[in-house]
Amino acid sequence: MTTKSMLQVAAISGALAVIFGAFGAHALEPLLTETGRLDTYQTAVSYHFYHSLALLLVGILYQNNPQMARLKLSAWFFLVGILVFSGSLYLLCLSQLTWLGAITPLGGVGFIAGWVFLFLSFLKGNQ
Repeated sequence: MTTKSMLQVAAISGALAVIFGAFGAHALEPLLTETGRLDTYQTAVSYHFYHSLALLLVGILYQNNPQMARLKLSAWFFLVGILVFSGSLYLLCLSQLTWLGAITPLGGVGFIAGWVFLFLSFLKGNQ
């Protein structure tokens, strides 16, 4: 992933987080309230947005420090976390396929790995 693509993905992801949040708050609220999934949907949107911002931060850091190769891994893990964690929760809320909840923690592991690689990027001697 290049610096440009990291920043583009972060921008698109942030826009989608806002769109999904607005869609959930307006168009889907009756369905989500009826099924008891409003909190789940809000969790998906929150984590989607937080990690879009984290991806943006990593892109900016990588632009200024291209020698820090672990930043690329951080970006990839944040993206995978968004897709798997938030994506599985969005699909669970819309489809009521409860088995999707079983893969959600894998996205959480992606988020954690993204933060760990961000930390590792700043260890002395990192290349």
